[in-house]
Amino acid sequence: MFGYDQGSMWAVISRIMNSLGNLPALPKRCLMVGFDFVAIAIAVTLAVVIPLSRADDPVSETAALWWLLLVMPLVSIPVFASFKMYRSIIRYLGPKFAITMFAGISTTAFAMGFMGLMWRQYTDNNFSLWSPLIYGLIAAVLIGGSRLAVRGFFRTRSNTEKKSVLIYGAGQAGARLVSALVHGNEFHPVALIDDNPELWKNDIRGVRILSPAKLAETITRFQISDVLLALPSASRKRRLEIVESLRDYPVRVSTIPGLLELVSGSAKFDELRPIRIEDLLGREPVEPDQALLEKCITGKHVLVTGAGGSIGSELCRQIIRQQPERLIMIDLAEHNLYTIEQSLRLIVDEEGLDVDLVPLLGNVLDQERMTELVRLYEVQTIYHAAAYKHVPIVEYNLVEGVRNNTLGTMTMARTAVACNVERFVLISTDKAVRPTNAMGATKRMAELVLQGMGGSGTVFSMVRFGNVLDSSGSVVPLFRRQIASGGPVTVTHPDIIRYFMTIPEAAQLVIQAGSLGSGSDVFLLDMGDPVKIVDLARTMIRLAGLDEITDEYPSGDIAIEFNGLRPGEKLYEELLIGNATMDTGHQQILRATEDALPDGVLNTALDDISAAVDAGDCARIMSLLQRHVQGYEPANGLVDFTWAEKLAAKAQGDCASAEPLIKTSPLPSSERTQSRDEIADSVS
Repeated sequence: MFGYDQGSMWAVISRIMNSLGNLPALPKRCLMVGFDFVAIAIAVTLAVVIPLSRADDPVSETAALWWLLLVMPLVSIPVFASFKMYRSIIRYLGPKFAITMFAGISTTAFAMGFMGLMWRQYTDNNFSLWSPLIYGLIAAVLIGGSRLAVRGFFRTRSNTEKKSVLIYGAGQAGARLVSALVHGNEFHPVALIDDNPELWKNDIRGVRILSPAKLAETITRFQISDVLLALPSASRKRRLEIVESLRDYPVRVSTIPGLLELVSGSAKFDELRPIRIEDLLGREPVEPDQALLEKCITGKHVLVTGAGGSIGSELCRQIIRQQPERLIMIDLAEHNLYTIEQSLRLIVDEEGLDVDLVPLLGNVLDQERMTELVRLYEVQTIYHAAAYKHVPIVEYNLVEGVRNNTLGTMTMARTAVACNVERFVLISTDKAVRPTNAMGATKRMAELVLQGMGGSGTVFSMVRFGNVLDSSGSVVPLFRRQIASGGPVTVTHPDIIRYFMTIPEAAQLVIQAGSLGSGSDVFLLDMGDPVKIVDLARTMIRLAGLDEITDEYPSGDIAIEFNGLRPGEKLYEELLIGNATMDTGHQQILRATEDALPDGVLNTALDDISAAVDAGDCARIMSLLQRHVQGYEPANGLVDFTWAEKLAAKAQGDCASAEPLIKTSPLPSSERTQSRDEIADSVS
């Protein structure tokens, strides 16, 4: 490991040192005491001999001070022990030990000088006042130097077993990270990179600070496999620039927690973690308006539907920190409800919150049950997050998508009005704007339901935003799984773009937007700049320390494959149907002016949709959605699996089973119906 022959002197020394290093604490301390005894004796001897070497009779005068060889070790060892010099672990010695050693040796040198002067006063011996100073210098070299040599040996051996890493950032965070890694067992920092020219060529605990221009040379020279970002306050844009600068090198990128995580106490400084895609994408977070966060929550009874989902669960976490009197969580999935309840109870206990948590199983379509719960728990604010949101799944299950997303919203809205709920906030989506898929159409229809309930006493608001990172429907978890399994990473189209926001930020803005509502408002969240999904995939591959397989680099690790747009998917998403928006006073929230359906038309439409859903008439449902949802143009026609199976059964003459199930209505000529096999083939 060290490049030496096992029979060499270095090998013998190494074996001896390793054996000593494995001794228990007490024998190690005894060895240090014994070494210091000898070192003090040597230092005293030289301190006496050197000044008296030019005396008339140096031998006799030196011999007269023989007692110092015995007295000084007996005095010094207890003094060193009182300064706790024997409690330090040599391999982890730092600046504090130097101070301790200086204090101990200075004390013993002063004692030597005092005893020597007393001896000179009562004898004829010529004790030199230079002797204590010489003793101190020699003792420091022998005692301090020996410990540094031992520390150097163990650190050299340890560093060869550690992973060599590069630290980006030489500020206070970088300095603290170097100290933490030096004493750790996993990483050995070989250099720091910083943008500040004034820091270049300086050292932090022996680690040199270099310019970014030295990045490539350093990675190659030391065979760096990991780069650690020590930039807790750096912007997402700056982090992305650094990651991009590393794209040509096979390195993994990790980071210390961000400034907000450190300040809030949710993470510790030395908790290194792989840099996440949410650390790089989206807009810089803006400090929330605390008054808006509290307005609809603090001291109130709050209900969240779909509480176990990605957005619903984060809403619950944000809500309990605003101290509602009671939080009612409703979800149809038992496991999801159990998981969020346990998570919230842990937060309540750890943060000492006084919130009554009520987990309830229930279906938002059951108006009798919902009305009973809302009245019983005296709900004042409802956040309606329950929805089916996976675009292809809703395309294949049109009836249930409409039933849950549109009629479920209608049920909850009517419940809110009947029970005099103060505020009702719908979690909507950018896919509701000129939708090309059933999911977007059902969510736009849900918005129309709330727009038609203005002036009812309940303040209704709709909050429309794009994709959230790491939600169950996001491409991010899919890409992570594909990368972990060795690829390929599948992207639907090379030009597809999406807006992204982190789940906590989205939930926080939803709460604030709901507080801004005055009645049937449609709010849009500022999603920042759009991201090309293929660039997202490439960035995630690089963050994993892997290379993309390309024509130019066929020996890479993971390929990106394009498998075509999914049913109902479009290349880009929008947040606004018209062109009219108004400022809300919040820099990340806009109010949209959207056309609503007249009450008579809306009620008739909902009755027709309910009847079509009950009949399982997909053709009728799609026709109604196209009629009432502005801009809805199904990209793939009617691709519901069950509907296709019914038509296939009818076409094969199985009229006994098919006829009672199909309540047909003519399909517009622009639509086409596919068989289930054709549908499956289109997305395989």
